[in-house]
Amino acid sequence: MKKKLIALTLSALMITGLVGCGNNSTSKKELKVGMVTDAGTIDDKSFNQGTWEGILKAKDELKIDNNYIKPTGTTEADYMKEIGNLYDTGYKFIVTPGFKFETAIFQAQDKYPDAKFVIIDGAPNNGKFDSSRVEKVGDNTVAIYFAEHEAGFLVGVAAALQLKEGELGFIGGMKIPAVQKFNWGFQQGVKYANDNLGTKMSIKAENVVYEGTFDNVAGGQQLAATMFDKGVKAIFTAAGGVGVGAIKEAKDRAANGKEAWIVGVDVDQYKDGVYDEAANKSIILTSAVKKVDTASFDMIKDELDGNFKGGQTLIFDAKTGGIGIPAENPNLSKETQDKVEEVLGLIKEGKIVVADKADNLIEP
Repeated sequence: MKKKLIALTLSALMITGLVGCGNNSTSKKELKVGMVTDAGTIDDKSFNQGTWEGILKAKDELKIDNNYIKPTGTTEADYMKEIGNLYDTGYKFIVTPGFKFETAIFQAQDKYPDAKFVIIDGAPNNGKFDSSRVEKVGDNTVAIYFAEHEAGFLVGVAAALQLKEGELGFIGGMKIPAVQKFNWGFQQGVKYANDNLGTKMSIKAENVVYEGTFDNVAGGQQLAATMFDKGVKAIFTAAGGVGVGAIKEAKDRAANGKEAWIVGVDVDQYKDGVYDEAANKSIILTSAVKKVDTASFDMIKDELDGNFKGGQTLIFDAKTGGIGIPAENPNLSKETQDKVEEVLGLIKEGKIVVADKADNLIEP
């Protein structure tokens, strides 16, 4: 009887152990990922949409729970309110797109120490611009930047190669580093193509403009109209809603048989530039892509893998696959696409170094 009892007990322990092992091997860390949008919508074809698409990919592939909230305003208080609402409902991995969240995340990372935060295109600070300024990426926060100058360089090369000769322009939104680096990279890319690839494109100082906002659609359309009237063939816009206005102007002109190209920004804006639905014709020559979706997805995966890079500032650049141009665009020839891919490889290898400063470049 004793032997039989011991045998039964051992069998029970073995079964329990196997069941326990099975549970451990199949269980997955549950993660609730929340996002607070900026002033735009979730389908803004820019930062909000890119960030959200990365989260949706994580939902499909990593089986996370997800949610987003659009604040009623764009103040620090508005952002803090929605961060708090996400936290209170169990969403303790919070992603925020854009520099406008810098001061809110500066506060939130200390207020909610058991939460994780990702801020894209910004770093937490106290909002001061004097000796009292404090910058701090908390241990529960990751700050992400992109090498916009490298993306700008690529579209500069692409535009020059495709158009061969003529005038180019640049319309920026607010004069902030991310927008400025697009401009500087663009100018360097055009110069590289002229010096090395046989193109003859030029950029005049009068055709490099910062509108001063990201939401003045009418202002963007007027600036684009002025440049096109001066003979500019293509305008690189890094300007949010201001760029939407420039795209509208180019579409109106193309619909009337005139040449008017826009180089898009952040995401592939080809569909936004379609002026002939039947023929799928678009005025978007190419786009300087910041792979925001990759950034948000990678941070979620890192957290699930136990590799969250808290306290760090990450740069998504050519070497990490964080920037580029769309893989396909019927407005670029295969020859142009192949050459741009070759140039991207040279940047990755360090054989082409793109400056992130305005030295010897047009900067209004």
